[in-house]
Amino acid sequence: MSLTPVLLGLGSNIARESHLLAGLEALSEVLSGMRCSPVFESLAVGIRSDNFYNLVVHGFTALPLLELDRRLKFIEADNGRYAPDRKGLPLDIDVLTYADLAGQFDGLLLPRPEILKNAFVLWPLALLAPDTRHPGVGRTFAELWAAASIDQQLWPVPFQWRGLELTPNALTEAYPRPDCRA
Repeated sequence: MSLTPVLLGLGSNIARESHLLAGLEALSEVLSGMRCSPVFESLAVGIRSDNFYNLVVHGFTALPLLELDRRLKFIEADNGRYAPDRKGLPLDIDVLTYADLAGQFDGLLLPRPEILKNAFVLWPLALLAPDTRHPGVGRTFAELWAAASIDQQLWPVPFQWRGLELTPNALTEAYPRPDCRA
């Protein structure tokens, strides 16, 4: 059985740490060889809400794209994403890339356009998979981040999963939390 490399974006603005941890645990059942970027806190983009925690996950899956997306929706649902009375976004998981697919796939646009629009997606990608090429643009994520001029506030935050420090201290020290209202 062949495995397909995928990059997924995760975000939460409600009980951020617990929802991201639950999402990572659930993803570990779906992906093999899972690696995580540092976790970033960012101001909300496009909505009025509390700050988000975001990260990117790389892994390999035997699932076809649409089945993977369906499983991600179940993980989101298990974390309250679709509850009628929810306030905010408990857990959001997006397929950013699926191998080198580019185009529309039953409602999914790949690679996900947010990669080039949002610093909270591109910076973690550049740190996790710096030499991976964006399937649509052809430049590496590190090159895209170096050339980006995205006006968004975000900063790395300490975060552990399964005893591993996902965000290195050196990164949080180099990019401290700005003086802004949370």
